Amino acid sequence: MLTVQNLSFSYLKEITLSKISFDLDSCKTLAVIGESGCGKSTLLKLIYGLYDLDKGQIFWNDVEVLGPKFNLIPGVDSMKYLAQDFDLMPFITVAENVGKYLSNIYPEKKKIRVMELLEIVEMTEFATTKAKNLSGGQMQRVALARVLALEPELLLLDEPFSHIDNFRKNSLRRKLFAYLKEKQITCIVATHDSTDVLSFANEVLVMKDGKVIEKGTPKFVYENPKNKYVASLFGDVNEMLIKGKTYFIYPHQLKVVEKSDLKVTVVKSYFRGSHYLIEANYNDQVIFFESEVSCDKSSIIYLKKIDS
Repeated sequence: MLTVQNLSFSYLKEITLSKISFDLDSCKTLAVIGESGCGKSTLLKLIYGLYDLDKGQIFWNDVEVLGPKFNLIPGVDSMKYLAQDFDLMPFITVAENVGKYLSNIYPEKKKIRVMELLEIVEMTEFATTKAKNLSGGQMQRVALARVLALEPELLLLDEPFSHIDNFRKNSLRRKLFAYLKEKQITCIVATHDSTDVLSFANEVLVMKDGKVIEKGTPKFVYENPKNKYVASLFGDVNEMLIKGKTYFIYPHQLKVVEKSDLKVTVVKSYFRGSHYLIEANYNDQVIFFESEVSCDKSSIIYLKKIDS
């Protein structure tokens, strides 16, 4: 189990993280979400032991995680941390990068293990390519395979799919999180992508201005956002005053009906493949809803709020 107790940290005078506390059970995946600059990456680095805390403590399986003041080589052996800069060796091959920390005593076993990891990240065809000749997305996939090589107890991923093409991202996500579950690897993923959160995380931590403002299961946080900031991390959201009460409503929760008290004027239609996202005006504010068909500009539409 990971335990973070009353953690505070600052790079200079301004506080970066303040009074953060949470627990994470082993074999679970925690998603840390929030706007850029909210402290997600710093939190991962502190958990890994790259910096010294100003206040608080971090424990992994009842052993305190300590920073550079206490360790000549920062970092915890049972953890692996994937930063956003990848840190690959440019002049050796993809296979050599992935197998860098694997034992050479049994070369055939090492080769099989490397190819297994490259299969997970869909990079087998680039095994003999030097890292310096890869694209950013390919480098990110190789770096991901490398941190999996020794099967860490806790894996810390900082925006692990940020450079990867959308057409490949979904497949890679499914393979990665299935592998982590199979190997019972605990994972914390810092991300801005709601798909990482809703589809694969067991718990979610919402951060803003260096503080935790919400935590719970993805389903609970998604369906019960405490404010517009939390709701907006999952996509477009409408803040609407209906009969004196404020609601945070996702576009798919508004249904077109023949008549209702919720009357809007269409501004624009956006084709999204399976549906249209309609921008409309409601009481001098912009709202969004989904429709199976395009709606003409300036047309009057009636809507009804439905459950998620």
